[in-house]
Amino acid sequence: MKALVSWSWPGNVRELENFIERSVILSRGPSLRAPISELGAAFPETDGDSSIEDAERDRILKAFRAMGGVISATANLLGIPRTTLNARMKKLGISRSDL
Repeated sequence: MKALVSWSWPGNVRELENFIERSVILSRGPSLRAPISELGAAFPETDGDSSIEDAERDRILKAFRAMGGVISATANLLGIPRTTLNARMKKLGISRSDL
C-alpha cells in the first residue's frame, strides 16, 4: 500500500485503473497482489547494478514471452497502447529476434 500511495501516477487515473485491472487479473486467491515492480523507477526490479532501462527491457521481454510474441496482447498485458509499446521497443533496442 505504501508503494501505491507514494507513486506519482504520471499517467494519472488511466494508469492507476490499468494497474488495478492487471493486479486483479494476475492475482490468485482471495488477496489482491499488486505487481509493484511494474511501477518503474520508484521500485525497479533490479539487482542494484542494472539501470531503469534494463529493468524496463526485462519487463517487456518477459511480457512478450508470456504472450507468445504478440505485440497487441503484450501491450494489453502491460496496460499501454500498442504504439507506445512499439516506441519503447525501438528506444530500448528490442526486436522480434530477441524473443
